[in-house]
Amino acid sequence: MNASSWINRNVSRLFPVAAGTALPTEARRELGAGLAASAQAERPTRERLAASLRHKDEAMSPRMLRRVLEELKGIIDPQISEVEGGRRAKVLIEHYAGATVERRRDMWLLMSEMFVADPAKVKSAQTKFAAAVGTPDEAAAEVQYRRATVSPRRRLLQRFSVLPEGIRFLVDLRAEMQSYLKKDRRLQALDVEMEYMFSTWFDVGFLELRRISWDSPASLVEKLIKYEAVHDIRSWEDVKNRLDSDRRCYGFFHPRLPDEPLIFVEVALLGEVPGSIAPLLDETAAASDLTRATTAIFYSISNTQPGLRGVSFGDSLIKRVVETLRAEFPKLKTFVTLSPIPGFRAWLGRHAAAMLERMDRKARTELQRSLGGDALTAELFLAAADNARELEATTPLGHLLQQCAVHYLGQELQDGKPVDPVARFHLGNGARVERLNWAGDSSAKGWKQSYGMMVNYLYDLKRLDKHRAQLAQGKIPVSGEVAKLAF
Repeated sequence: MNASSWINRNVSRLFPVAAGTALPTEARRELGAGLAASAQAERPTRERLAASLRHKDEAMSPRMLRRVLEELKGIIDPQISEVEGGRRAKVLIEHYAGATVERRRDMWLLMSEMFVADPAKVKSAQTKFAAAVGTPDEAAAEVQYRRATVSPRRRLLQRFSVLPEGIRFLVDLRAEMQSYLKKDRRLQALDVEMEYMFSTWFDVGFLELRRISWDSPASLVEKLIKYEAVHDIRSWEDVKNRLDSDRRCYGFFHPRLPDEPLIFVEVALLGEVPGSIAPLLDETAAASDLTRATTAIFYSISNTQPGLRGVSFGDSLIKRVVETLRAEFPKLKTFVTLSPIPGFRAWLGRHAAAMLERMDRKARTELQRSLGGDALTAELFLAAADNARELEATTPLGHLLQQCAVHYLGQELQDGKPVDPVARFHLGNGARVERLNWAGDSSAKGWKQSYGMMVNYLYDLKRLDKHRAQLAQGKIPVSGEVAKLAF
């Protein structure tokens, strides 16, 4: 039996397929939630490796676990060539694809816990570096110290990555692992290592900006439907509308995932800043006159790869798209978003009482008179808001909801960053809160997120750095129009 046959036979034993096929995605998710919930009651990985018997809830026996560890170590064996290491990695990928989620998770734990930097080498290098500080040898000692802290785990990931299917394998692996991280801290080392490696491999310098149009391959257009995260695509006519002559759609692509957009942005070219999403999604509306277009509206930005969480593309994507649009349409002067406020309603549910306390006596009296009831309470306010679909913006309740939204967008910070995820993204890129739009999104999703309100974030190309500096100082940049709505 040759070496290749031996490896194939042994690895296939380690990752048997459940019922002949891999579990469906939903089944993996449900099973993963249960496994993550019980992670704290499990035996430590090192204890399992040293044992002789398997506990009934463990996916692999100690013997099988030791074999997998040997196979993983074999991939980065310093005695073998890069080619042989790659071949071994390929065998493991093939069998991992059909493994049960429980056994996949055991492999994650091995990669996370058993491929750490040598503590003795780290301590020795640290001591030498400390002794060299202030001497001519300081720089060299610092390099040696950093090298000593690099884990074998990184080398293992690199061996997988060089394979044609390796990047796809690692991105999918990390995506599947995400639902386990909060309940099983043992996986965090692997997750952080992968995020670091991905930040290097998916640096924007390696990415290609590509326009996606109606003439793009159908398989690529279908990806837009699959990954659209802001405004669900309802039909092929909807897709065609979003790729019409007065629209542009751009995505970032990586050479190792050439047919998979990592992130894409949908843009409408108009003569004014819109206050509602409905006209942009109207499939029956005629295309705008591009010769009169002065405004580019970014109305949907979607990340497509959960496995690349923490790797930033959006800032560079918007900059590149702005440059591309200005080159094609020199008359464009305004670059603005039409964005949802996804966290507002949930936040208000927790802070309604505090918002009522910010109102002056006259406003409180007017609001209570309009709502009725014996006292103006948070419960009364929220109940009225729940039934305010046809409410006018100028009513006392409508005015208060807008004030609360402006406070949420323009004042609320957590760890120095805006609490709303969309606001955090755009404000972090240097935009400012430009305008609040009452009844901007009348869909069920828009109502559930923000009582139907939307917001425009303005990208003033001359003030991006100024706005970032403001945000770094704990002050969210807002327009005068928005500031007037504040408490």
